[in-house]
Amino acid sequence: MKRYRKLLFVAIILILLSSHNSYCEPIELNAKSSILMEVNTGRILFSYNPHIKLPMASTTKIMTALIAIEYGNLDDIVTIKKNSVGIEGSSIYLKEGETLTLRDLLYGLMLRSGNDAAMAIAEHIGGTVDNFVKLMNEKAKELGAINTNFTNPHGLHDANHYTTAYDLALITREALKKKEFRDIVKSKLWIADRDINKYFYNKNKTLWQYEGGDGVKTGYTKRAGRCLVSSATKNGMQLIAIVLDDYSWFNDCYKLLDYGFSLFKPKVVFNKGQFIKNVEVINGNKEKIPIVTNKELIIPMKDSEIENIKVKIELPEKIYAPIEKNQKVGKIRIYLNGKLFAVNDLVTKYRIEEKSIFVKITDYLRKILNN
Repeated sequence: MKRYRKLLFVAIILILLSSHNSYCEPIELNAKSSILMEVNTGRILFSYNPHIKLPMASTTKIMTALIAIEYGNLDDIVTIKKNSVGIEGSSIYLKEGETLTLRDLLYGLMLRSGNDAAMAIAEHIGGTVDNFVKLMNEKAKELGAINTNFTNPHGLHDANHYTTAYDLALITREALKKKEFRDIVKSKLWIADRDINKYFYNKNKTLWQYEGGDGVKTGYTKRAGRCLVSSATKNGMQLIAIVLDDYSWFNDCYKLLDYGFSLFKPKVVFNKGQFIKNVEVINGNKEKIPIVTNKELIIPMKDSEIENIKVKIELPEKIYAPIEKNQKVGKIRIYLNGKLFAVNDLVTKYRIEEKSIFVKITDYLRKILNN
């Protein structure tokens, strides 16, 4: 009996050690708010106070860059106005009358966190800073970032300028869909086409310190504290880690990324064009048509979650010809851990033409004769 208890005690110790190595215990962070999101699906892998409103400092510039990329041409020549010169805080030292491309300004915005670059971009894209801020707020609401409000394009403190970790993740995820944005935030150095102050070194140490690090933005003011949006890609999966008001900002983002990459792996639920079932065709030159998925679905999951995937197929019993290729005819709903996770379209594999009048009459007569 004593030997059994001893073996049991050893087993418990081994389990606890194993749990520590695989991040099964809660993550201890210093942030007021934090979140870990997978980019492809938007699945939240970890969160702490994700919906409390906080100042965001220069992580504001993620939205500034997103709006500039959506509304502007990166090869546009921008003439710097007086309003964009001498802005407090981080700067790329713009001069009134100087000309730069919008591309150079975006690199100065995201790598050097230039507040003057933010103002120049806002005036160029919006005509006025107020109009640009309006575009920022409209985009936030469009993305579902309903607890966010922008009053400026740079992030200097304003009582009505705030976001949440969750909202900031939504904004960052949207921005990372843009190739131009991805290229900018993963760059360690950019050399602008100007005579002085042309070397823009990235302030985001994630690119150097974390394996697979590829973004995104630092931020700091006395009121906001240290804010960081980090991203990294490993094993075909990109994660966004966000901490707001966190003195250990980089280390805590790395903890979140380690947690995500350690515990979650991308699992293929179904591939694009995967066969689901055959459906009967009425008045077509073929009796049945294969129904397939319109795109692939890959979900980041723990190994233990695979058995918790449930699939619901919604298809009609019959489809009337004519039928076009890739015609939407149904839905496939994916449930994870009892909650609806994704809804994708089911489509026809190929085209089916309607029977001619002659064939319809012939079929009708044949049925009469058979009866």
